[in-house]
Amino acid sequence: MQIKRGAIDCDVHVEPPSMDALLGYIDPYWHEFIRSGHLGVRHRLYPESEPMSARPEARAAGSFPPHTNTELRAQLLDPYQPLAVILTCVTTFQGSRNPYFEAAMTTAVNNWLRDEFLDRDQRLRGSIVVPSFHPEAAAEEIDRLGHDRRFAQVLLPVRSETPWGNVRYRAIHEAASRNRLPITLHAWGGWGMAPTATGTATTYYEDYLYNSQIIAPNQVLSLVAEGVFDRYPDLRVCLAELGFAWLPSLLWRFDKDWKALWRETPWVRDKPSVYVREHVRATISPTLIPGRVPATELAQLADMLDAGHLLLYSSDYPHDHGDDATESLLAVLSEADREAVLSKNAAAFFDITVPAPS
Repeated sequence: MQIKRGAIDCDVHVEPPSMDALLGYIDPYWHEFIRSGHLGVRHRLYPESEPMSARPEARAAGSFPPHTNTELRAQLLDPYQPLAVILTCVTTFQGSRNPYFEAAMTTAVNNWLRDEFLDRDQRLRGSIVVPSFHPEAAAEEIDRLGHDRRFAQVLLPVRSETPWGNVRYRAIHEAASRNRLPITLHAWGGWGMAPTATGTATTYYEDYLYNSQIIAPNQVLSLVAEGVFDRYPDLRVCLAELGFAWLPSLLWRFDKDWKALWRETPWVRDKPSVYVREHVRATISPTLIPGRVPATELAQLADMLDAGHLLLYSSDYPHDHGDDATESLLAVLSEADREAVLSKNAAAFFDITVPAPS
């Protein structure tokens, strides 16, 4: 996939170069804990040797994901001149099950992201990472940074001990809602947790597929069926790096069964597909659709998805998903829908103001 010039890119990865880069942001109480535990920050979700880990230009640069604003500018900002970029840092997704240390680490990453990137380029937007195992501390972190509109979203791993719609996470729902910030569920996360009811995968290959094919649909079901959007009607949710082609069949079945089983969830007052259309968006990369799919079939999928409304452009930089259907899918959209996907949807969803063309 060619990175699009002049777009709003909703998923660009950055990463601290080492734990040393974060120590100045972490209470000294934790320094000995880090040293004695030999804790680092580079929990690679994509093995370096795998082609998907980095696009050729990122691999040639030798630092992926970018560690500094200088590297990000050289690799992405200067060559492609995006209108805006939403930065995602997933360093803490698999860091620790200690809720207090996880809270300290997420605060450190947020402060590092602000200082290293947001303070240096007005096109950049941040993602607030929060502790998955401490919802109350997560809410405090959202409130601490929510007034800074350079932070565009609350970033959660798609993997969780309990589905994200569950009442135990109400503090996070409430904090995101009152700060008018979308919650973005991003691929991976959930250190030490089995990704399925049948247990943990035995290979990386299986584990990689679980994110979009099994876990993401479950989270959509949870958010709608447990009444999150009824309780917080302004709350928005983005699905990042999780695909979207699975949505039409899921929503058909979801609507069908809601008609028969609505008494079990009386707070769901409308068809589930209506909630998803109003509250949920998905990033376009990876499509998780083969590049060889005929244009006629892609057009049918785009129509079923209402792609011009649902999708948000993302490069998923620096990851390389090969010859998928991103380019072909954009090609079957109308000019208005393509413009919406490349920038207008994200501007509205994340409340991003971009300068008018000169």
